[in-house]
Amino acid sequence: MSLQEVFQEISAADFFYRNRDIAGFTNPTRAIYSTIRELVENSLDAAEIREIPPDIYLRVSHESGPTDGPGIYRIHIEDNGIGIPHEIIPSAFGQVLFGSKYKLRQTRGTFGLGGKMAILYGQVTTHGQATIMSSTGPTKVHEYQLTIDIQKNKPVILKHKTHPNDNRWHGAVIDFLTEADYTRAMPKVLEYLQQTAIVAPYANITYVDPRGRLYRFERATTQMPKPPQETLPHPYGVDVETMKRLIELTKERTMLGFMKTHFHRVGRTIATGFLQQVGLPPKKNPKKLAPDEIVRVVNAMKSYKFLAPDANCLSPLGEELLEAGIKKELSPEFVSVYQRKPSAYSGFPFIVEVGIAYGGEIEPKGGIRLYRFANKIPLLFDEASDVSWKAVNTQMDWRHYKASPDMPIAVFVHICSTKVPYKTVGKEFIADRPDVEREVLNAVREVARRLSLFLSKKIHLAHDKHRLDVFQKYLPKIAGFSAKLAKKEKPPDVAPLLKSVLRYEKIEESEDDQDEDAE
Repeated sequence: MSLQEVFQEISAADFFYRNRDIAGFTNPTRAIYSTIRELVENSLDAAEIREIPPDIYLRVSHESGPTDGPGIYRIHIEDNGIGIPHEIIPSAFGQVLFGSKYKLRQTRGTFGLGGKMAILYGQVTTHGQATIMSSTGPTKVHEYQLTIDIQKNKPVILKHKTHPNDNRWHGAVIDFLTEADYTRAMPKVLEYLQQTAIVAPYANITYVDPRGRLYRFERATTQMPKPPQETLPHPYGVDVETMKRLIELTKERTMLGFMKTHFHRVGRTIATGFLQQVGLPPKKNPKKLAPDEIVRVVNAMKSYKFLAPDANCLSPLGEELLEAGIKKELSPEFVSVYQRKPSAYSGFPFIVEVGIAYGGEIEPKGGIRLYRFANKIPLLFDEASDVSWKAVNTQMDWRHYKASPDMPIAVFVHICSTKVPYKTVGKEFIADRPDVEREVLNAVREVARRLSLFLSKKIHLAHDKHRLDVFQKYLPKIAGFSAKLAKKEKPPDVAPLLKSVLRYEKIEESEDDQDEDAE
């Protein structure tokens, strides 16, 4: 009897259902962390896009099953974002790979997958349904109860009703059941929320855990970073498939117009020079390019000297906001933040921001504590595989900067880009691409130099304080002993001498400050 292989097609929802670990839903412990992370990041994006200071309320409550292992939990999150048009709500939450993240723009998410995967995981582990409420402001509030048809990758609407919106509320509310091992996930969940509060100091985040404990991360400022802008692909980052898609979509009838319209920082002069080098007439219709001509154009793009990508489309946090976040959550004795000039890798612009802090609530842990962020996302797993870890722990000689592993020092690295070079789809660590690695290392060196000046001053002041303590302890004794030897009834007054020592130290301290400012 012959066996015949059976071929079949599966939907995107079915694929991710079968391969949940790709999206970070490996087990109940990792799943609850991924669920909270994806929902919080969606809420932050929804507010930041219109420069609305985010107000997020998150509650995780135990419903059934054990509390010291996998059980059933209810996830409830509310935000004050821009809301979702009611006709889009079912697909936005019930259709995998449907979303607003598929443009060339800096976003926290990469695939527009996380929120749907959280609902999908909850559905397959609890057989429950999701409730979504949303409004864009002046319109009514729409409430949907839905599930996902996994085989068809379509939302199944169980109930839809509307509510009056007298308060002109805008935002979204999501509520559903999911399986979780919260006890084991709790440390990572709290660490994630604290680091999110560092990188989003303009957000109010309220969290209620299954035991009813309230965690409040209050905003330190209402200043917001500018929203990221959509940009065009840079020629260095284009492949043959991208070129074919652009040709299919273009309305331009000449190659000159095509190059100017569809590529980043390509004007008439650059487009004319490039087409001349490739050997294509500027008036040739792009839709009439032969397959070998498309390949030739793409290959030539890799070597032609186009202008570097412009980083104006990016939304870095900025030195002031990053410093405010660090101070708010860790209250350090010293903090310094530095933003590198924009750079690019493979045609994608990126900006590196680095901070360093000493003391406060930073506890020594036998090494420099590292906080990693990408597009304002805290990265908590696989630290040793990240380019930032390599720069901080293997390429830096901290002794040169008067620092040691037993000191309470923390380094903060934030990379923002239209395409962060993650090593895996799990978005937990960044590849050590040479361009990115160089920028991170140079930024870390700069803030380390500033820390070195602070530590030198701290050591100097400690030495002076010790010297003053010695004078204060022994000068009165020496004066008294001298008076006895001289057979005088009253010992000399040492207060003027101590004042002169103190005055001398203050002068030295002022000169040190001036030297530091000069550097």
